[in-house]
Amino acid sequence: MSAPKDPLFVERRTYRRRRMADAVRLLPFLGAGLLLIPILWIGAPEGRGIGTATAMLYVFGVWIGLAGLALACSLRLRPDPPAADPEDPDHPDDPDAAAAPVRTRAP
Repeated sequence: MSAPKDPLFVERRTYRRRRMADAVRLLPFLGAGLLLIPILWIGAPEGRGIGTATAMLYVFGVWIGLAGLALACSLRLRPDPPAADPEDPDHPDDPDAAAAPVRTRAP
């Protein structure tokens, strides 16, 4: 007999996390493409070109937009908090935890 194969489908959360990681890997290429657009403005005929101030505003706008996208993606890719262990003595649902005395320093 052959060894069992991996499941064809993965959990939805895992799938979305992987696709988000793929999107994060593409961000540098998106940024490079967007930052190269002002080079196309150089060859515009006289009087119809984009000014330097406008080009710089575009570059900084793209930079801020990429930083915002990276922040949003990193927040979505944060690891999930670990599940609470009911065997943990500090677990809030533990009835003995509330009755435990609080230790303080001696004066």
